[in-house]
Amino acid sequence: MNAVAQRIVGPRTPVELKRIHLLRYRLPAALLAAAAGLLLISLFLPYWQITMFAPQYPDGLTVTSYVNHVGGRVDEVNILNQYIGMKPLEAAAPMEKRFAVILIVAMSLLVIAAVKIHSPFAAWLSLPAIFYPLIFLADLQFWLADFGLHLDPHAPLNMSVKPFVPHVLGVGYVGQFKSVALPCSGLILAMLATILIVTGLWLQRRAYKPLRDGQLQASLKGVAA
Repeated sequence: MNAVAQRIVGPRTPVELKRIHLLRYRLPAALLAAAAGLLLISLFLPYWQITMFAPQYPDGLTVTSYVNHVGGRVDEVNILNQYIGMKPLEAAAPMEKRFAVILIVAMSLLVIAAVKIHSPFAAWLSLPAIFYPLIFLADLQFWLADFGLHLDPHAPLNMSVKPFVPHVLGVGYVGQFKSVALPCSGLILAMLATILIVTGLWLQRRAYKPLRDGQLQASLKGVAA
């Protein structure tokens, strides 16, 4: 292995150290692998839901968002939104929904690759997965704002509702409707994956930095000699 590749990959763990400090060198890899698994599992679970309450809907109308489609009482909500000039829910985030599965699988593979990279490059590989939950919420907030601020002026009840920005999380009010937006199991798993990745990278640095420093000192001595 040449010097550049060795610097990227980082030091390998000596067999004798693995035997003596098994947990120290295995735990970071286990946490990163678990995080990648959680991201893959999240593909099949709902990420976000919003429930709208009104006098005529005391039990609420719930719409659930997955990474590549929306479910729940979408048709009923679309009919209500049509009266105030809001676009159909399915029209939101077409590119995101099209490539979401591929991107999440790719992020999971990058985290798996970070298991074998015992250098700061492991953090760079993991950055997309670390920030993914925040990116998902930010993108969702963008589309909520886009739909709420660009109402059809020719809609039957357009004059009764001013443009508004729905909350991506929490409670909001529009006319007689109260909305409650919450994260679902998929997004919670993605957040947990973020925690596992950050913890795994910290433990990995603590385990392998002394080995990297030792390699650097040895190479400097070799150059000096």
